[in-house]
Amino acid sequence: MTESHHQRQAAESFGAEAERYDRARPSYPQQLIHRIVENSTGPHVLDVGTGTGIAARQLEIEEQHVLGLDVDPLMAEQARRQGLEVEVSKFEDWDPRGRQFDTVVAAQAWHWVDPIAGATKAAGILTPAGRIALIWNVMEPEPAARKAFAEVNASVLPDFPNLWSGDRPILELYGRMFETAEHGLEKSGDFTHPERWRVDWDRAYGKQEWLDQLPTFGGMSRLPKGQVDELLAMTATAIGDSFVMHYTTVAVTATRK
Repeated sequence: MTESHHQRQAAESFGAEAERYDRARPSYPQQLIHRIVENSTGPHVLDVGTGTGIAARQLEIEEQHVLGLDVDPLMAEQARRQGLEVEVSKFEDWDPRGRQFDTVVAAQAWHWVDPIAGATKAAGILTPAGRIALIWNVMEPEPAARKAFAEVNASVLPDFPNLWSGDRPILELYGRMFETAEHGLEKSGDFTHPERWRVDWDRAYGKQEWLDQLPTFGGMSRLPKGQVDELLAMTATAIGDSFVMHYTTVAVTATRK
């Protein structure tokens, strides 16, 4: 996960499931979105890797003026259908045309961006004391569900990354990714020492809700349809009618010096 910015083809593949992504992916705790807005210097936000606009719409609830940016034109088009303004570009190559922003947000997307080049780019478009907030939803299924996911993935996709395997908390695995983001901010020399803001929450998933979300995970759209169908069928058998997912939402955040 810490080197995923080198795997751009995965970042550019989500659009194949854009409508499903918008329907099935979870949003972010509104209290965390509110905290970011409350600690920003103004209402102008750039949402990097906006996808279908899940976080952008939550920012608009907080009366922010949001410009979305995404590398995938299909995801951008889905966001536009929701009434959002979106430009299509890789963030590191994007031309802001002199525009500046009070906040740069990336929700479930910064791991696709070069952490140092991205931090430098963000600093260049932020107003003085502008805030960057890099947000991730981290999933931790209840133990029986995690065991079932791990076994199904190992059986159907033995060469695919298996996040569910092992005994370490998934939040601990994501810690490496948070550290990479923090290192990029510090290495740029443009930001204050990063903080981590955290919100914990639970969501109960019915079987069909979870099966709807599965094909939206990174890289799934590049798998043969038969493998995805097998994964869904075996998961449906393994998980029962429902399970509880514990989420930890983390924002790695700092302000421009």
